[in-house]
Amino acid sequence: MPPSDTKSRIQAVARELFVQQGVQNTSLREISERLGITKPALYYHFSSREDLVRSIVQPMIEDVERFVSTREPGGDARELLEDYFELIWRHREVTLMIVREMATLGYTDLGQRMFDWRRRLIVLLLGPDLTQAQHIRATVALGGMADCTVEYAHLPMEEVKPTAVEAAAAALGLS
Repeated sequence: MPPSDTKSRIQAVARELFVQQGVQNTSLREISERLGITKPALYYHFSSREDLVRSIVQPMIEDVERFVSTREPGGDARELLEDYFELIWRHREVTLMIVREMATLGYTDLGQRMFDWRRRLIVLLLGPDLTQAQHIRATVALGGMADCTVEYAHLPMEEVKPTAVEAAAAALGLS
């Protein structure tokens, strides 16, 4: 089997176990046994648990960075909310993994990045000159949508997205 396929399989099994049990409660031995590979074979692809976690989180980081850096202020706010919801929905397992075990944030500079993303999204949604109340509403809107991707991850996106986006738009005072 090609190394990239093994690497992808390791990431998939690790993501599943990390979401179910937490990062610290999942051993690399458990991952390798589930896959039917040796622990040295796992280490061939990932030098440590931290390296494996980073590899699982990195696609989300890249997607959100690309999202916030390619959008222009003054666009359609509702469309931005809809697109952002779809983005965070795609990465809901990683978000759940992080929420269940906040120490995961320590494997990357993800905590600070998340605050930076939120600030950039707020400017994209409402512009740079905001009142404190607008900032608070935007935080509630974006945070609430993110929470919905975790809390309702078991439902189809089509059932969650319209209500989550509508609630976020209402929090922002959008018609």
